[in-house]
Amino acid sequence: MRVESPRLWFFFTASSILCLLTSLSVLADAAQPPLPSVDTIREPPPSIRLSLDEAIALFLKQNFDVLITRYGIESNKGQEITAALFPNPLMTVGTLSSYTQGRTLSNSGQLFGQIQQLFELAGKRGYRVEAAGYGTRSAEAAFEDAVRQLGFTVKDTYYRIQLAQRRLILAEENRDRFSRILEINTIRFKKGYIAEVDLIRIRLQMVDFHAQVIQSLQDAESARGDLRQLLRLSPKTAVELTTEMDFRRIDPDINKLRVAALDLRPDIRAKRFTYSQREADLKLAKAYRIPDVTIAGGYAIQGSNGPDNPGQVALNAGIPLPLFNRNQGGIRQAEVAVQSAEADLNKTVNQVENEVDVAYRNLIQSRRLVEAYVGGVLDDARSTLNIVERAYERGGATILDLLDAARTSRTIQQNYIEALYSYQHNLFQLESAVGQEIRS
Repeated sequence: MRVESPRLWFFFTASSILCLLTSLSVLADAAQPPLPSVDTIREPPPSIRLSLDEAIALFLKQNFDVLITRYGIESNKGQEITAALFPNPLMTVGTLSSYTQGRTLSNSGQLFGQIQQLFELAGKRGYRVEAAGYGTRSAEAAFEDAVRQLGFTVKDTYYRIQLAQRRLILAEENRDRFSRILEINTIRFKKGYIAEVDLIRIRLQMVDFHAQVIQSLQDAESARGDLRQLLRLSPKTAVELTTEMDFRRIDPDINKLRVAALDLRPDIRAKRFTYSQREADLKLAKAYRIPDVTIAGGYAIQGSNGPDNPGQVALNAGIPLPLFNRNQGGIRQAEVAVQSAEADLNKTVNQVENEVDVAYRNLIQSRRLVEAYVGGVLDDARSTLNIVERAYERGGATILDLLDAARTSRTIQQNYIEALYSYQHNLFQLESAVGQEIRS
């Protein structure tokens, strides 16, 4: 191409260089990966690994219900402080003047002041302090009882996650096994070696196992949500559990458990303290039959035109006469409160005794069931499925035999997982009923 004009030649050269630079820029941008936008940058969610003991410790530190119950103890301590305080004295200041015979407030007025103090008799203050002290101890025992009950919930929720995870593992194993069987039999069906109805049966079984996987995932997420709420963790926190749901044989002594429950259960101690508090309230109500004494002392200053005694000192005492009100209603109410507290205590004792017996029997029965599975049933179920699967691959068993063996193996293994969880649940229930951890 020939360019005659210098201007045209310059324009053509500049355009060529610009196109070349643009092409190089596009190629450079294409060679470099695009930078991520601000919206695509995400911090990984926090993760926490927890053993069962660590979960309990975190629960005691952060659970809202535990914190609220602990505040109740501080409130009762405030009542103790109030009960120990003495009544405030009363100060009275006044003037008195005569306006006859040229007297005025400035030359004949009287200025007087007086202080009164109430003195409580019959040990009223001591009874109030005693009742408030029992109230604080009852609140402390109620706090321990809240920890006992919520601690059981934390343990049970922890193992509900383990139960769901064990179900998930079992469902995934069965799904993967039948996924391989489905792939093989799809090829066999195309070659005409098996009937279509057998392939359909395998597909239906695959759907069932897939549904079990989804259900196990949902159960695990639900239990994790409950645990995060108990431990006051963010919903974004990934929780990994390190304590496995294993079988540990426990053979406790029921007689020792009954005695320990009556001594250690914090709800029984709380009811005992409440009963003692009501007895102190009754003593206080009876003490109010005796009136209190008010003692007052004062001093008066008179003006220049007053009597000959310009300074006067006064001292007096006052006491109500218990002619009509001798706190009859308060005493009756306090007596009923004592009877009610005693009945409530007896009810709690009876309830605890029954809880211990029921939890003990449930533990023994669930232990026997777990031991029956551990004795060889699980291995037999797995072996049977493997034998039938190999026989089916060689043509020595039908698809119905394989499906029946798979269902039996799944049922046995799932029942074992359920029995193991039930055993742990009943063990935690017995520990909660007794009020202490059971080691043997």
